[in-house]
Amino acid sequence: MQDTVAGGGKLHHEDLEVGKPYVCGRKTVTKEEIIAFARAYDPQPLHLDEEAAKATIVGGLCASGFHTCAIMMRMICDGLLDRVASLGSPGVDEVRWMVPVRPGDVLTTHYTVQEKRDLASRPDVGVARVLVELVNRDGRVAASWITNQFTRRRHPSPASSAPAPKRARQPLVNLWDTGPPALPPAADRFFEEREIGETTAFGRHTFGQDEIIDFARQFDPQPFHLDEAAAKASLFGALSASGWHTAATFIREVVTARMRTNGAARAQGVPVPAVGPSPGFRNLRWPKPVYVGDTVEFRGRLTEKIDLKSRPERGLLAHEVQGRNQNGEIVFAITSQILVERREPFRA
Repeated sequence: MQDTVAGGGKLHHEDLEVGKPYVCGRKTVTKEEIIAFARAYDPQPLHLDEEAAKATIVGGLCASGFHTCAIMMRMICDGLLDRVASLGSPGVDEVRWMVPVRPGDVLTTHYTVQEKRDLASRPDVGVARVLVELVNRDGRVAASWITNQFTRRRHPSPASSAPAPKRARQPLVNLWDTGPPALPPAADRFFEEREIGETTAFGRHTFGQDEIIDFARQFDPQPFHLDEAAAKASLFGALSASGWHTAATFIREVVTARMRTNGAARAQGVPVPAVGPSPGFRNLRWPKPVYVGDTVEFRGRLTEKIDLKSRPERGLLAHEVQGRNQNGEIVFAITSQILVERREPFRA
């Protein structure tokens, strides 16, 4: 695919065409990489063990949803962003996981700019709203994002020109400043037993330089995640973790806490409901970069319980989750969603 400007050089904000689907390569997914990512970030049986996965709602081994996102990120880096004057992303409005990604799947990723505007605070930066779709060999969309991409402008917009209207977003309510105190992780409970407002303190993690670079090499090889000099010249100002690295770390903290507490409950004969999978998430934000040496702690609050006519044996839980660094700054936020078994099927 030839998507460079005349005479070579990087594509800038002005060059990206609205409505044009940029097709970003082809990839065959292997069982080994599914299991490797799961061991590192999402060690649930449906991502680790073929026999255990057969007994789950998805019926067989499949990639973690966040592994799927990381695969998509790598494909758009290789297929487009390495030829774009990319400046990173402030977040993702919505991710949907529709079809499990399984060993042997052959995938392509489509990147379509839906609209563009100038960044009000930086005349040399443009913002694009982008649809990213992962398509399998059957032509089915396995996963999709609606994301926002910062790109450098070749010609900064005049200071007097009015930027396009900015999309309104709800301000973040700091989970450390409001609501009930957070409790340590507990074993999973059935849908009917969960209470709106429950707040849980998950683990914390300190991001090292080697792991930041290693994740970036695998899944998000943009210069500001790989090279200190390039990062210093970027909007980030210093080497920083990929946003997907921060998200994968959040999932690891949640899953390892659940596995530990659920194992203890089962050892005492306490019934534990089936949990998962997730249909996706909303409102993923990276308000501030995660730099080398930052320690991020994660906290989640149950905000919504949704009855499902289509799956009466399960309900959908929505949590507001945030990560904050050692300075008390929110660096990560997401509205996560997960299916949870009910004690009694839902009757409308």
